[in-house]
Amino acid sequence: MTIENYVKTGKIAAEVREMVRVKDWVGKTVYEICEEVENEIRKRGAKCAFPVNASINEIAAHYTAEPNDPITIKDTDLVKIDLGAQIDGYIADTAVTVCYDAQFDGLVQAAEEALGSAMSMIKTGVKASDIGRTIETTIKQMGFKPIANLSGHSLEQYTIHAGKSIPNIWSIGGFSLSENTAYACEPFVTTEQGGGFVRNGKIKNIFAINSRKKTKNDEADKLLNFIWENFNMLPFALRWITKEWEEKEARELLDILIKKKAVQAYPVLIEVNEQRVAQAEHTFIPNESGVTVTTKALE
Repeated sequence: MTIENYVKTGKIAAEVREMVRVKDWVGKTVYEICEEVENEIRKRGAKCAFPVNASINEIAAHYTAEPNDPITIKDTDLVKIDLGAQIDGYIADTAVTVCYDAQFDGLVQAAEEALGSAMSMIKTGVKASDIGRTIETTIKQMGFKPIANLSGHSLEQYTIHAGKSIPNIWSIGGFSLSENTAYACEPFVTTEQGGGFVRNGKIKNIFAINSRKKTKNDEADKLLNFIWENFNMLPFALRWITKEWEEKEARELLDILIKKKAVQAYPVLIEVNEQRVAQAEHTFIPNESGVTVTTKALE
């Protein structure tokens, strides 16, 4: 792996995240948000590593806009905007929670503080379970709950979830961080009334290739080929294929690919007690003396 590639992509992702953080999204649709943020990534010379997630309130993750999605951001909403950039498959994964309702500022703060505490302890050899303990302790001291069944993850070229997990709670066992390996750390926080877990929702609007096996349907195979050539193994949204296929046909072909298990669909993740959730996320690479946070904001 070349650290330079991760750093270059991280700089782009960080710039876009900071733009997202200060912008007023109230009155915008999630379609407008996702399209604008994705265009900002492309404008800077990277590709999207996955569809921008705009997950509102009790939806913790994995909601991206449908084509022309009409859901509009209100000034009481808590919106987690999770974005990923990639150059040649080297990924930067980062997220920010935007909130216009002061009563939830503490929740957002807890996610940011937990992320900061985690980053400050990282170097080669640190145990993932100890990172989880730090995240959990920070969140609980601030009067909130971590989401136990969501975690950060190792990254590899063209692979967002590369097999290793960085927990958000203390857990037994686990692995130690390797030098020059990329990871994402992403604390998710909910209120005291929250269950501290997420469940799968009914909506599935993020997809990824499972297998390139032919389906015997020419048009579906054509779509499969298009997905592979444009997104490789990385996640994609229906919005990204309606530029080539009519929406109705794109949906039908995607259904065929899902039934044939060529493509998988990811459900949205919802806090079990339907309490609000905040998230913060960085991509980082440990080394002997500390850490390179590839997505840290530029001073």
